[in-house]
Amino acid sequence: MTAAPPLIASSTAGGRPLCRCLGNRSRKKRRPWPRTSGRASTWMACNRRCAACARRPISTPSTWCSAPMGPLASTPVPLIDPARPAPAEPPEKFPIEPTPMSDENSDTALSGILVLEVGGRVGAGVCGSLLAQLGAETVLAERPARADFTAGKACWRDQFVAGKLSFRPDPDDPDLLRRLAAAADVVILSSDVDPPLLAVAAEAAGIDAVVCDITAYGAGAPKSGRGAPASDWRLQAETGVADTTGRKDGPPVPSPLPVIEYMTGVYAAAAVVAALRVRRLGGGGQFIDMALYDSGFASLATFFPKLLLGGTEPVERAGNNHALISPWNVYKAADGWILICAGSDAQWERLCAVMGRDDVNAAGDYARMAARITYREQVDAIITTWTLGRTVADCAEALNAASLANGAIVTLDPHPREPNLGHRGMIRELDDGAGGTFFVPGSPLIMSATPGRAPDRLPAPDADRDAVANLVAEREAGAAAVPAPAAKPALPMAGLRVVEVGHYTTVPLSTRHMGALGADVIKVEPPGGEATRGWLPVHEGRSFYFAYVNSDKRSLVLDLASDAGVEVFRRLIETADVLIENLKPGALARRGFSAENIAKINPRLIYCAVSGFGHASLYAGRPAYDSVVQAMSGIMEVVRDDGIPMKTGISIVDLLGAEMALVAVLAALKYRDRTNRGQFIDLSMQDIAAWMTQIAWNGKTEPAVPLTVVACADGHVLAEAAVEAVTCAAGGDMTMTDGKGASNLTRADLAARLTGAGLAAVPILPVHEVISAAHTRRRKLWFTVPDAGVDWPLLASALQLSRTPPRVRRPMPVLGRDDTDILAELGLAPVAENAD
Repeated sequence: MTAAPPLIASSTAGGRPLCRCLGNRSRKKRRPWPRTSGRASTWMACNRRCAACARRPISTPSTWCSAPMGPLASTPVPLIDPARPAPAEPPEKFPIEPTPMSDENSDTALSGILVLEVGGRVGAGVCGSLLAQLGAETVLAERPARADFTAGKACWRDQFVAGKLSFRPDPDDPDLLRRLAAAADVVILSSDVDPPLLAVAAEAAGIDAVVCDITAYGAGAPKSGRGAPASDWRLQAETGVADTTGRKDGPPVPSPLPVIEYMTGVYAAAAVVAALRVRRLGGGGQFIDMALYDSGFASLATFFPKLLLGGTEPVERAGNNHALISPWNVYKAADGWILICAGSDAQWERLCAVMGRDDVNAAGDYARMAARITYREQVDAIITTWTLGRTVADCAEALNAASLANGAIVTLDPHPREPNLGHRGMIRELDDGAGGTFFVPGSPLIMSATPGRAPDRLPAPDADRDAVANLVAEREAGAAAVPAPAAKPALPMAGLRVVEVGHYTTVPLSTRHMGALGADVIKVEPPGGEATRGWLPVHEGRSFYFAYVNSDKRSLVLDLASDAGVEVFRRLIETADVLIENLKPGALARRGFSAENIAKINPRLIYCAVSGFGHASLYAGRPAYDSVVQAMSGIMEVVRDDGIPMKTGISIVDLLGAEMALVAVLAALKYRDRTNRGQFIDLSMQDIAAWMTQIAWNGKTEPAVPLTVVACADGHVLAEAAVEAVTCAAGGDMTMTDGKGASNLTRADLAARLTGAGLAAVPILPVHEVISAAHTRRRKLWFTVPDAGVDWPLLASALQLSRTPPRVRRPMPVLGRDDTDILAELGLAPVAENAD
């Protein structure tokens, strides 16, 4: 490996600092494609653009260059109210200091990678933004004005161009676009919505390319009968996602946020980084087929257990309630809304004390959870009486003092005003080019050695044409032949050991993908097993849900409260490449496994911690459920049902947390391949959720497209049009009552009528119909495998890589089956405590 050249920060021209822009990398003359080894481009070691070439610099929070430059282009926005009481304990310091820059490691996870973002979908913008945060130079090809896709990223152009280079291809001379595509390491497409001009990029991509195509239904999907390109909202309807959101007695509520586009974009970023790692190891380039449909289907895993076994009962919407817990809802306060959760009888008792209603609990009518579920409305009324007489801040202060889970419904005016987001640098401001301020999120990728880079500029359309032309010329100058790729490349994580200490959804889902990508995933479980092993339906002590959410893993039972269990865990860490957990911050540290100690045990280890508010947080020890984080990130401010803040039916925070952890771990592995160094990753689900709401910042809280849901004889239809237009198109077969549409037509008939009138309309499929839908079968999104005499359902991976496709092969085994084998591999005898 050739070390990156030293940073040059002293040369100036006319008082303007210059950077050394090096692009002489191994290339081939025809359809060139750079290798990931060799000399990488290096930039000024500070968080500012190079004055000469406009390239983004590399930075770490603790290392800055001394070159004379102007003020920072991007500065954090202080959000902590001086009048707000200080937290009881000081925020935890970042456990591992960012790596100082040196000649050997003055780069980022994707240093030297050039990305061409062509795709017009939001998912393409999300993917490109994450790759830019990881250090890739990302060029956004601006769409021709006449080619607007009304549901695409052009609706939020500024959010998705922030931090990238802007280039507008010339329709009369697309040569530079072709050359750029041939020079790029990664090309991101949306072939189902991209105009012919931008399709040139797909044709010009090099043979060593990583080409990622993000479409609605997947590459080669039949288009007959679908009409205009499918929006995120159509996919919410067709995948059952819309069917899960809303109150039990009301209609489905599609999310105004393009949640499926975001999930697909993050998955796409993970797939791209995985493919780049394969390429670095000699596997060549490959094509990635990312379908919104696949991501939407995969997001419904918690609703599937009975349905995958042949059940046909519709999934009931729950609004903001929890089927097994009461109280769990949003409540109106004097100046807003607040989510309150009491997950046990003891917590209910504490809540009654906070409200000054010990009499309610003492009477015994609501003292037990079963009774509170039965009389949910009465319980909610008692709480509402209390919250209405107080401000949201007063309610939260009292609830936090009693260690009760709660979350204020954060408003977006013009960004989420939440102290912890400000503390973690998630709210930043840019110059909008017209003398105003434009707010963008910082990077949720908090990584000790390769921290995610926040957007630092907001370029005007085509502002970087000259810089792009120079970049292409530099790369072409170093063109040379590349070796032929391996005939059968190994999977992206083959040969790696991942240790998981995870529960419920977030980390188990992330490591499920790691297992499918080839890693040996060892799930550490407490005696008796992880809690979801008991989720119904169960076969011989093994939950069907648990088995498919934890597919392609092995299990090891350890009691981390015992000395013997701690010693085995230490040995696991010594042999592992990745440790990932979603325990409460500090839980492992109390067992002697702080980030600092883990780094001493295994300096090459990548330690990823996923939590509600992050390790470096204002809210140490505060409970953080998916619903709480949806409230405290701004999601529930945007998703509303009759004006009531509403959580999404799918656990969007848990899902995005899992995906982001996968991206971060893959990026850290790519960095380790180059430097032999591990690092600590501190992911906050609040950061990630707030990052997703960015399209509703800066006063854009209204949906980009009007959404109207109409009740039909056999379900509901979603129309992407205003109520007046839908009523007119439906003729006399639709009525409006209290703002709600109803029709005596079937879903199919009403959708056909609206479509015939030129409106985008589609039936909303309930989850049980999606299981057997034709496109679900066509994409083979679930299947069964035999294990212990039972056919177990498994879910396919949403990451479709052409040369190294993920392999989903086996369900999670029964508890204890793998213990002896794993301990033998570690050179240890079985732990005595495991026999209990």
